[in-house]
Amino acid sequence: MARAAFRYVFILIILPLLLFVYCSGRTGGARENGKKTTSRSAVSPSLRFIRMQNPVENSEFHIGEQFEITLGSENKNQVPDSVRFFYDGHIVGQLYAEPWVLSIPSAAVSATGRKPVKVTAYKNDKVQTVTRFVIILSDIVPETKSFRIVNTYPHDREAFTQGLFFDGSVLYEGTGQEAGSSLREVDLETGKVIRQHNLEPSLFGEGITLYKDRIYQVTWTSKIGFVYDRATFRLLNRFYYQTQGWGLTTMNGMIVMSDGSNNLYFHEPEMFSFVSGIEVYDNEKKVDQLNELEYINGEIWANIWQTDLIARIDPSTGKVNSYVDLESIYPEWQRRQDNSDVLNGIAYDAQNKRIFVTGKRWPKLYEIRVSE
Repeated sequence: MARAAFRYVFILIILPLLLFVYCSGRTGGARENGKKTTSRSAVSPSLRFIRMQNPVENSEFHIGEQFEITLGSENKNQVPDSVRFFYDGHIVGQLYAEPWVLSIPSAAVSATGRKPVKVTAYKNDKVQTVTRFVIILSDIVPETKSFRIVNTYPHDREAFTQGLFFDGSVLYEGTGQEAGSSLREVDLETGKVIRQHNLEPSLFGEGITLYKDRIYQVTWTSKIGFVYDRATFRLLNRFYYQTQGWGLTTMNGMIVMSDGSNNLYFHEPEMFSFVSGIEVYDNEKKVDQLNELEYINGEIWANIWQTDLIARIDPSTGKVNSYVDLESIYPEWQRRQDNSDVLNGIAYDAQNKRIFVTGKRWPKLYEIRVSE
């Protein structure tokens, strides 16, 4: 009997609460005329007064190529008062009447990459925005340059080379692998390690570069980098970034970093703050898996991971000026079968105009001269 009374009281208390929640719409909305409504207002079709007809998504153009943005009317009763046109974040024109057609000037199409094309239409107090992306390819067909070997030098067969640069008369090398990453000072002529700083075992070392008297080193996936005193390898600072760390080089007071994609990131050295970036393309495709970097005579040279190619990149536009094919420098049959000992490592002796290349676990470092 007590249990039955309890059930009766429970129903009297709970049932009104359920009815209140259901009717108030707190669990998903009230019902009007048998239809469920929500607290969000649906986008009114009357706010859609234009549609972008051209370019279609991911249309391809080349640097310096003019193309048109063409709009159509979505609602003939809602003709815009004006339309603004944007390319790559910059306004390029404004129209006040049909036809809604505007040409992007060739001078604006000046860099490679996946670029936004945006239009904003205005009607009284209403605004509609439509965005598409286009792909800008290089305007040149990159040549493939040949090379010749000028000198060869010994190289540590177990060094998993991730970064390389030359300063004064000394070679500096960053090596990778967990529990095996290091920063090294190496005698060029003998290949002997003069000095070595080992990273924590959990860190996978990547690219290195020199800025003034400081050496910068990034790690692969830990998103942490280190700044060392060049003369002593004493740790001066740490810095952080949002991508993976692959290659580094220094250009005009900026540090350039790759992350294995076709993007290059420009950072100011003091705080390693991101300043700008470029997307690398040749005349047909994006050029990704950019790895170790070196700045040579106005170009960024980049190893393309798991290939024997070096891309020579225009840092102002992102286009590939040419490739250097080093397939024959260290024959495939001499390499390890696990495909780990790939080309990776470019250093430049600016004073004597010498270019050095090597690879992961290669027994030699090569001084080369590239055909021009």
